[in-house]
Amino acid sequence: MSLRRKTGNPKALGKELRRLRTNAGLSQAEAGELTGYEPKTIARWEKGVSRVREGALLSLKTLPANSVEPTSPGDAFRFVDLFAGIGGLRLGFESIGGQCVFTSEWDKYSKQTYAANFGNHEVHGDIVQIASKMIPEHDVLLAGFPCQPFSIAGVSKKNSLGRPHGFDCDTQGTLFFEVERIIAYHRPKAFLLENVKNLVNHDGGRTFATIKQVLKDKLKYNLFTKVVDARCVVPQHRERIFIVGFREDVDFQWSDLVLPSPDKGPKLRAVLHPEDGTEMPEEPFTDANGNVNKKYTLSKHLWGYLREYADKHQKAGNGFGFGLVGPDDVSRTLSARYHKDGSEILVRRPPPGPPRRLTPRECARLMGFDTPEKVFQITVSDTQAYRQFGNAVVVPVVKAIAQTMRPHILGEAVVHEQLRLSRSA
Repeated sequence: MSLRRKTGNPKALGKELRRLRTNAGLSQAEAGELTGYEPKTIARWEKGVSRVREGALLSLKTLPANSVEPTSPGDAFRFVDLFAGIGGLRLGFESIGGQCVFTSEWDKYSKQTYAANFGNHEVHGDIVQIASKMIPEHDVLLAGFPCQPFSIAGVSKKNSLGRPHGFDCDTQGTLFFEVERIIAYHRPKAFLLENVKNLVNHDGGRTFATIKQVLKDKLKYNLFTKVVDARCVVPQHRERIFIVGFREDVDFQWSDLVLPSPDKGPKLRAVLHPEDGTEMPEEPFTDANGNVNKKYTLSKHLWGYLREYADKHQKAGNGFGFGLVGPDDVSRTLSARYHKDGSEILVRRPPPGPPRRLTPRECARLMGFDTPEKVFQITVSDTQAYRQFGNAVVVPVVKAIAQTMRPHILGEAVVHEQLRLSRSA
């Protein structure tokens, strides 16, 4: 489509600008520097808020396609951790010998937790502002790109508010194309992307079709996708889609993924504080006797409200309500909104007392961040901890997927396809 035909359509121009920028491996900040405009102006143009200046498009059209330079092969492999959250994907790939060489996460509280658990490793901010050439060469790219635009809860909320979702969501949905930009520039040997199960069905399947078209047809990666329920390794029903990509033709098979049967998965007893004196106290989650802090018990007012809310929706034939569980149960999915009322996972207490929320420590165990060898450090408020674990991946699932990918990652020397073009001019 010519520029002349596009000039009256800000959204079409914005998409074209984003395509040119990501194909050139540029961040919004770098594109702004190149064209003489502020990064926030570039962002507004890409969102279709205002019409792109034709001169900016012409400047980007003159750029050559990006390319990459070879890296030295070694026994270990290098990976980057994008939209890192609190490092669940990183833990999975460190477990098979990978070395993290770059991390990006914009949320300051997640960065605080990340730093507490991974030492002095630098955590960079908003990936949109980071030029592709500033990211070190790597063999594997990991990205849990934001899922709220595609989640069932996120879509329902945005629909109720009349707001866009998916790839029409300006603030988060388009971040997939930042993943595309970096993959196109560095051409890593492999990648692992993670998102909510609803990504597959979002917008009648068109969103997922777009993602596959970009990764498979445009970037020329071999794709393998699978929805995994973490119930097999943690006492939580949590379905997520994992997208594995390899640059070369490999014999990766999901049937090689070794996970227990969901029917043989653990129960909540494995993650709950025992409250019998056998566990060391950990303030502020438990008191000096190892009993769960009383602040996690729901007030009578909130418990009454949740029961009334559930009764109302049950009479209306809806599925809304709370999830009441005990030591021998498997919980619902832990969500980022858990800090609000804890309704999806409420732990029974002896009657007539109201139930309680999980403590953040129990959430760490529920998501597989705690191991017998190392306790995951929680240095933020309960509210932030609930958000972080609710947005995280289940670490044992990632470890199993990483183990399945490992022989294909290390099966040959990492040789990239082209030398990087000099951009020093």
